[in-house]
Amino acid sequence: MAAPTHRRSLRKRRVLVVSAAAVAAGVGAGVLVMNANAGTTTVDLYHQTLAAKDGWASSGTGTTGGAKADAAHTFTVSTRAQLVKALGSASDTTPRIIKVKGTIDANTDDSGKKLACADYAKGTGYSLAAYLKAFDPATYGRSKLPSGTQETARAAAQQKQAENIVLKVPANTSIVGVPGTKAGITGGMLQIQKVDNVIVRNLTFSATQDCFPQWDPTDGDKGNWNSQYDSVTLRGATHVWADHNTFTDAPGLDTADPTYYGRQYQIHDGELDITKGSDLVTVERNRFTDHDKTMLIGSSDTDSTGKLRVSIHHNVWKGVVQRAPLARLGQIHIYDNVYDTAPLNGYTLQYSINSRAKAQVVAQANYWKIPAGQKVAKLVSGDGTGSIAGSGNLVNGTATDVVAAYNAANSKKIKTTVNWTPTLTAGLETSAKNLPTELASTTGAGILS
Repeated sequence: MAAPTHRRSLRKRRVLVVSAAAVAAGVGAGVLVMNANAGTTTVDLYHQTLAAKDGWASSGTGTTGGAKADAAHTFTVSTRAQLVKALGSASDTTPRIIKVKGTIDANTDDSGKKLACADYAKGTGYSLAAYLKAFDPATYGRSKLPSGTQETARAAAQQKQAENIVLKVPANTSIVGVPGTKAGITGGMLQIQKVDNVIVRNLTFSATQDCFPQWDPTDGDKGNWNSQYDSVTLRGATHVWADHNTFTDAPGLDTADPTYYGRQYQIHDGELDITKGSDLVTVERNRFTDHDKTMLIGSSDTDSTGKLRVSIHHNVWKGVVQRAPLARLGQIHIYDNVYDTAPLNGYTLQYSINSRAKAQVVAQANYWKIPAGQKVAKLVSGDGTGSIAGSGNLVNGTATDVVAAYNAANSKKIKTTVNWTPTLTAGLETSAKNLPTELASTTGAGILS
């Protein structure tokens, strides 16, 4: 069943200045400030709420974040300590607005002192050299997970890092970067767990790194190093709007990682993961760059039933290896995105969209830019149980059935019918032709003002 195509003229603009008539038509609800000289109405960036029908996060009660915050719960922060204080308790549902000014380094202590991996390892007994010696497959084998003194020490060091860099977001919160300040969080993870109604906008998330990856000799034929910490992680969260953010490994790219036991010492996990029964999420106008496992929807084949409803639109994916996204179980609408699959900074495409575990994906009007020699069959992937329906997808400007190309080259076929029809489709464009030009100047952090 091919999903129907709808067209709306509610595109987000680089500067959120709209006429009174446009406001009445439903552009960005929020606090409005009149500009007498220009005769226009400016939408307050920090109080803005998700527009009607703008993806799954607009369903039901919608997503308003901290729009109702009072002055006592409106904060401007520029250090990790200030951010932690502004976030408060993860169980406090009082609406709050947090304005992030400049780049906050999560690997700092409460006084602002820079922390390194050695600081987290101190007192735990962990050392990488000892760990590598203890679990060398030549002597330890490949049949069981690491256990013993060094694995216990590694886990303790990892926990110390988590206590510092994992930033827990409460319900009814808007976290927004202050325009013109290069706002963002480096080395940290926003954890949105079992809370409702959160907005994350205009932030650059960079260099989220695990100092203490775990070796798993049973992961695949050759084993793998597995890390913790996504730049933003949703776990059992509902009504979340991620808008105009940039996600990148830079400056710590995978090419700088060493190799141990013949496998890359992987210190990065996801950029934006949506798992543990999270639901009603809209991800729009973000830039995902320089990363391997980019976006995971559903952490296992039994993550949840009837949830994981996610809309992903008008994003740019450039220099990503896989999971753009990897989807399980849910109803996922992927429309008006640009996928630039040329190798970049050592990141080479495995696939863009993966539908598995009976996921019901609708992919419409997306644009793939692929280099010479790139196979169209590699743009999507699946396990034989997932579905990808849709229409209007272009590859280098030409209408292309990317699912048919994959199915022709693989024995485990992607299904082409789904059990739902998208209706929350604000901004859906009938043609993807102009997306590369349009999204080049309207996506990522630093665009909003």
